[in-house]
Amino acid sequence: MQLTNRSKQVSNKEMTFSERMYLPAIAGGLRVTFSHMFKKSATVQYPEQVREHSAVFRGQHVLKRDAEGRENCTACGLCAVACPAEAITIVAEERKKGEEHLYREEKYAAVYDINMLRCIFCGLCEEACPKDAIYLTDRIVTSNYERADFIFHKEDLVEAVALEGRIDITKRKKDK
Repeated sequence: MQLTNRSKQVSNKEMTFSERMYLPAIAGGLRVTFSHMFKKSATVQYPEQVREHSAVFRGQHVLKRDAEGRENCTACGLCAVACPAEAITIVAEERKKGEEHLYREEKYAAVYDINMLRCIFCGLCEEACPKDAIYLTDRIVTSNYERADFIFHKEDLVEAVALEGRIDITKRKKDK
């Protein structure tokens, strides 16, 4: 019983001298090799040549600050709850007197860790945040040799206080 028509009938004919020397197979392989030599290479010479990402690319996370340099994150925990990979860990603390210039609200994230080995860059943390505190930038997450280096702490995620050190996310904000 034949289920498909892909089967071939095997013949027992004698191979010619060139077939025994594999000359047609070698010539066919060389033809394929030479045809690929004149095509455009698909390889990008990173980091000298940087490939453009699409507009919806999601890369490294950043915790944003407001115009006065205060942290936007209020440690509400919605990003951690929305994360399907459970990659975000938050420990909240209350703001003390005299820290109004550091934190916008009365509660702030004392610990904010993201395990990049678990993160699937889905962007649900960004969508869940009511304070526009977390964004996924167009930057590629750096490579490391140790697993512990892939756990990004708050110090690694919060953007700089100075305006020139901040990451521009206006393009992503427009898409929301």
